[in-house]
Amino acid sequence: MGMGLDGPVDLCDAGGPLSTPVQESLNWNTPQRKESTMSRKIHIFDTTLRDGEQVPGAKLNRRQKLEIAEQLARLGVDVIEAGFPCSSPEDLKAVQTVAEQVKGPVIAGLARAVQQDIDIAWEAVKKAERPRIHVFLGSSDIHLQKKLRRDRESALHQAVEAVKYAKKYCEDVEYSTEDASRSDFDYLCRVIEACIQAGATVINVPDTVGYALPEQYGELIRNLREKVPALDKVILSVHCHNDLGLAVANSLAAVRNGAEQVECTINGVGERAGNASLEEIVMAIRTRESFFDAHTTLNTKEIYRTSRMVSRLMNIPVQPNKAIVGSNAFAHSSGIHQDGILKDRSTYEIIRPEDVGIKAHSLVLTARSGRAALRHRLEELGYELTDEQFQKVHKRFLNVADRKKEISSQDLATIVEIELTKVSETYTFDSLQTMSGNTMQPLASVTLIKDDEKITDAATGNGPVNAVFNCIERIVGESGELRDYDLKAVTTGKDALGEAMVRVEIRGAIYSGIGTSPDVIEASARAYVNAFNRFFANGNG
Repeated sequence: MGMGLDGPVDLCDAGGPLSTPVQESLNWNTPQRKESTMSRKIHIFDTTLRDGEQVPGAKLNRRQKLEIAEQLARLGVDVIEAGFPCSSPEDLKAVQTVAEQVKGPVIAGLARAVQQDIDIAWEAVKKAERPRIHVFLGSSDIHLQKKLRRDRESALHQAVEAVKYAKKYCEDVEYSTEDASRSDFDYLCRVIEACIQAGATVINVPDTVGYALPEQYGELIRNLREKVPALDKVILSVHCHNDLGLAVANSLAAVRNGAEQVECTINGVGERAGNASLEEIVMAIRTRESFFDAHTTLNTKEIYRTSRMVSRLMNIPVQPNKAIVGSNAFAHSSGIHQDGILKDRSTYEIIRPEDVGIKAHSLVLTARSGRAALRHRLEELGYELTDEQFQKVHKRFLNVADRKKEISSQDLATIVEIELTKVSETYTFDSLQTMSGNTMQPLASVTLIKDDEKITDAATGNGPVNAVFNCIERIVGESGELRDYDLKAVTTGKDALGEAMVRVEIRGAIYSGIGTSPDVIEASARAYVNAFNRFFANGNG
């Protein structure tokens, strides 16, 4: 006892006795997961809308936050951290909207350990069905001395007073010991015990900078439970960052050693290298429930749809080899693997694609498919569209189908998600022409529509895409610095639908854009226009 995170570790005892693979059958012919009334429930605290949104260029507006929050409620997360209300008036309004309209999960707002922040946080979440104020303050000497410039005792006093103040507003108060994994163990115990006595209902022990290693972090959680008996009266939470690529491993080590809540994000989005990935944590616990002696209550069939929505709205692509939700997660190219899958899926798949909401449909649509067939297919895929939304999707469907022989389910899902996540369009893409070759300077002509008027201009560049971008800048009257450009095929085949994602710096701020088309240059143009529309929608121009 009394050791910090860097104390000696008995690796053989870090997570309890290991179970062997044969103890958990993965035979598809028998139920893989048995519900147990005896296993611990792990609360899933989703911070996609707060910590995840801190990725440069991924800022969400109020409508987008509400859309994701409603999907998180369908997913069944226990807590939605909707934002950091004191950070801006817009974020305050966004958190208020989520709190008022989203039912089911606890809705939390983050606040520093100061009264003004707590006042604003309560103003944001007070109309929630189940509100929570989440207060944080550094507990490591690094944070206390170098950031807060104060001693341990004054910080401890501030923490206690902040919890008491939040408790006057809200019964459910979470307290986070920021940078806990680098904190002195005895001091960390004192802070936690004092905050529980002050009324905290949840104690969070974050690995704020991704410093921890799984064995050490698991030991820290186990030692805290032994040293602070009051933790038995509250929910013990963990929040891990991925700076060393260990956020999920550390979170699971914490669960193994007594953590009851895991704070995570969809697709692992977040500051720097990101946060612990919700889908990986949830499916690891589900797949190895007997090992963890724990379960979650999420509707895992909503995982893939949630992942796609967050990727689209934040304009952050999901890497193909991303566990659970990557495009290659359930793809098999090896002949040996394919043979095994055909004989028994459990030979090379430990998770059913259907369990996370991935549906493989062979039915395809063409330009000759009628509106009724399109609407029926959309309903099969789980999309419930208004007439106005359907009109937009149908128009884009015809545009793509005229140039692509067949429209697959994945094509259709991409079209829907693109159309439904567009910002208000100051400029609408109409058409383009390019001339390019290895013996000539590329030339592009682009036509955009603004206020029902077609505007055409031409420009050269060092390549056809660069020429198109220069042309768009001439039309909109703004210049941008391309900071990131990602191009990939989102479907299969020679006529695959191409998806372009850009991050553009305009007047010192980063704006993301996304576009799709069977023509990759057109997809790039649509993405660039989308980025500038986000710039104009943000009150610029």
